[in-house]
Amino acid sequence: MTTTMTSKGQVTIPKPIRDALCLLPGSAIEFSVNAQGEVVLHSCKPKADPAKSVIPDRFEVARGKADIKWNTDELMALLRGED
Repeated sequence: MTTTMTSKGQVTIPKPIRDALCLLPGSAIEFSVNAQGEVVLHSCKPKADPAKSVIPDRFEVARGKADIKWNTDELMALLRGED
């Protein structure tokens, strides 16, 4: 995988790498160079409660919260702008 560095020295870490290291926005990352001259990326994971680190599904959180009962025909008419 390749990425391009910006004029400010910033790069985007490819998603497969972020996923493999469980990196989230705000994650601390450590860079080092090994004896072969390769850059090594380390995620600095804080010791956390695994139950608290699970990101809730945004759809599960919202499911069942609507207080208006729509039927399909009414909803489609509203969305389409039909009178």
